[in-house]
Amino acid sequence: MVNRERMVGEFMELVKIDSLTRCERKMADTLKSKLEGMGLTVFEDDAGARIGGNAGNLICTVKGSRDTDPILLMAHMDTAVPGTGKNPVIQGNYIRSDGTTILGGDDLAGVECILEALRVLKEDGIEHGDIQAVFTIAEEGGLFGAKNMDYSKIYAKYGFVMDSGGSIGTVAVRAPAQNKIDVVVKGKAAHAGIEPERGVSAVQIMSEAVANMRLGRVDEETTANIGVISGGQATNIICDRVEVKAEARSRDRAKLDRQTEHMKQCFEKAAEKYGGAVEFESELCYPEFNIREEDEIVSILKRAAQDAGVELVLEATGGGSDTNIINGRGIQAVDLSIGMDKVHTVEEQINIDDLTKSAEFLVAIIKAV
Repeated sequence: MVNRERMVGEFMELVKIDSLTRCERKMADTLKSKLEGMGLTVFEDDAGARIGGNAGNLICTVKGSRDTDPILLMAHMDTAVPGTGKNPVIQGNYIRSDGTTILGGDDLAGVECILEALRVLKEDGIEHGDIQAVFTIAEEGGLFGAKNMDYSKIYAKYGFVMDSGGSIGTVAVRAPAQNKIDVVVKGKAAHAGIEPERGVSAVQIMSEAVANMRLGRVDEETTANIGVISGGQATNIICDRVEVKAEARSRDRAKLDRQTEHMKQCFEKAAEKYGGAVEFESELCYPEFNIREEDEIVSILKRAAQDAGVELVLEATGGGSDTNIINGRGIQAVDLSIGMDKVHTVEEQINIDDLTKSAEFLVAIIKAV
């Protein structure tokens, strides 16, 4: 049985540990100690060394007694900023940030749910198949831990990533691929007051390109955004260089390719019109995933939801997570809500009932495999 008091105490302990991206060493050591205290063996890969971090992903395989498909349980150890010196407070049925930092429920609530589920399996003598518990680094800002994980250690067929919001029972079964787009618009400098005719404004090229783009919600599966624009030296110099950072996302790869090409053409046409030039680079940051209603992982979720007494809500999301990477590696995976709320803000909070219910749902999932 899930122990509410234990979960609250341990969650409060975990969120007090500073664990920013690439600085997860103390968190990794703490989780290693807790898992080894359960009699489990923990492997740490070299992902941290690959990305300039001080800790790697933790992979813990719990051998089962049932002949069922092996599963992967995943959460990430790092937190967003401001995440140093976190001081959680309990107010009624909520655990909140004290208002000066984030809380860190993203994703330490997921970490806690996995730890509690593993304890419950052992304490209640629940039979299960092989479970691989993975705690990743550097999810925030790039999914770098999952991208650089040692997959030679992973043999799970299905994955359950504890890293989403919404009511307990909400499961992301579809999510987009994302292209990161970097553009350099080149014009020609000239004195803006004496001979502007001799210049080519990179700002004007960029402005016309962006004005002609399909941005925001392009369709139900596709979005695009211009996020950062920088350039220029002084008001009396025609700007000869503008750098643009943008993105496009879609749950349909063909649509993603078309949207990215459309953005490229907008820049190129504007540059040609005004006599400038464009350097356009796009990179796939992570792949899409689309889990179907008839897939076995959904059947597992349905059985577990009934057992745990939660309403199963299958939804599409516009965000990316470790789940995208895991699916891209051939492991059918979904993203489960842990009830986190107002994440990445100093108002972040989590309902204690949601925290415990998500652990109960996870135990039910393990039993339903």
